[in-house]
Amino acid sequence: MKVILLQELRGKGGEGDVVDVAPGFANNYLFTHRIAIPATKGNLKQLEERKHNIAKREEKRIADAEALKAALEGVKVKVDAQVGEEGQLFGSVTTTMIADAIKATTGTEVDKRRIELNRPIKVAGEHEVSISLYREIKTTVKLQVGDVVAEAEEAVEEEPAGAAAEEAAEAPAEAEADAE
Repeated sequence: MKVILLQELRGKGGEGDVVDVAPGFANNYLFTHRIAIPATKGNLKQLEERKHNIAKREEKRIADAEALKAALEGVKVKVDAQVGEEGQLFGSVTTTMIADAIKATTGTEVDKRRIELNRPIKVAGEHEVSISLYREIKTTVKLQVGDVVAEAEEAVEEEPAGAAAEEAAEAPAEAEADAE
């Protein structure tokens, strides 16, 4: 069944493309979610009239994707996770965690559905994550998976030394106040 896409459909095409899909897929998903319309003579005629507007939107999307690619190129983000013995994670790093880390680091928002993980990240260390920004425009981000528990323990170990020094400094001041 031939349909006209109203928005990008991953793996099939972009807005304004006429594609051939299974009738069940078209009726049960594409039409109900307003992703596509049937490719009738009237709809094809309207499509020809709208081609100019579609081309403008396409240029804007490509420019935005290129700008985002430039902003994310070479970025290194860090995700904290609980790590067990030998660097194994309790669970795995999700695309939501990666998207949140990118937003926290760069301030740019990345759709979690655009992040491509070939396999689950279950080991601490540095990983390369591919992000499909728009059609063939992709970028790679370096992801550092760290141990949140070990870092918290290191901070606690450093704090008592600092806290003891502060208490030692306050003790003479209190003694002088009591002496007066």
